[in-house]
Amino acid sequence: MTGEFNYSSISFSLLALLAGLSLLVAGGEALVAGAVRLACRLGMSALMIGLTVVAFGTSMPEFFVSLSAALQDKQDLMLGNVIGSNIANVGLILGICAIIAPIGAPYLSFAREIYYVLVASLAVAGAAWYGFFPRLLGLLFITALILFTYFSYKNGSIQRPADEMKDNAPASYWSILPLCGGGLVCLAFGSNLLIGGATDVARYLGVSNLIIGLTIAAVGTSLPELASSISAIRKGESDLLMGNIIGSNLFNLLMVMGGTAVIKPFFLQQQLLLRDLPVMTLFSAVLLPFLYLGNQVSRFYGFLLLFAYGLYIFSLKAS
Repeated sequence: MTGEFNYSSISFSLLALLAGLSLLVAGGEALVAGAVRLACRLGMSALMIGLTVVAFGTSMPEFFVSLSAALQDKQDLMLGNVIGSNIANVGLILGICAIIAPIGAPYLSFAREIYYVLVASLAVAGAAWYGFFPRLLGLLFITALILFTYFSYKNGSIQRPADEMKDNAPASYWSILPLCGGGLVCLAFGSNLLIGGATDVARYLGVSNLIIGLTIAAVGTSLPELASSISAIRKGESDLLMGNIIGSNLFNLLMVMGGTAVIKPFFLQQQLLLRDLPVMTLFSAVLLPFLYLGNQVSRFYGFLLLFAYGLYIFSLKAS
């Protein structure tokens, strides 16, 4: 869109933004449903499904949006989407879910994965200090993701079989393919619509693409995590819920940022080191004492997370 903004043009941009978010949510839900059914047929554990299959599926909106933004030279929107999604996953989604029902999460079951997230977060911070995310670091991230998935699968073989989750058992592989294929199509179209609409809305409101990425795009692409997490609460699958949150954050860093860098290396603002990257790292780090002290995310911790997320959003508005 070029030239002066008017009512009709901003209305069109808002419609594109909402349509993109809707397609991302629908696509993410379809992909997650298909992926979980496939995992159940393969006899994977609930924890393994959460850490890998569901985490991968719910991170696909971030991947498509980030890749589309990077290819259009809108790196700030891409970075805001990834960092904001990781913050929203813990502060908003885990906070809401813990308020609904305390989440049992044994420290020994999740501490290692949280440390992985923290190491990846520090690597991104190092790239931000350097000012550039090179292709080599992207390849290292992808390699780390492959190794993480492999060892998670090996270690997950002793967990409770996922085929106990009867509701997810598919009739055949033919019921899985349309969900996965349709989900990917929705993600592809939705990401392009969201990028175009969000960019125009940001220009109209006079805010940066980074802020749009940290807020609207981040929350929008995190909606599949919220939907799958609430579903896990209803089924009493705390392992699936926690695995989804932690796994999604790790996939966002390793797959989304790493995969994007492999395709197109990008610059990072050192400004990210002043607020957004420390906040993202802190939201992951605070889970360690929560789990160590009580082996759960209690309602009280849920309120704390949600309150901290509100403060962060307020800081964005004030900046």
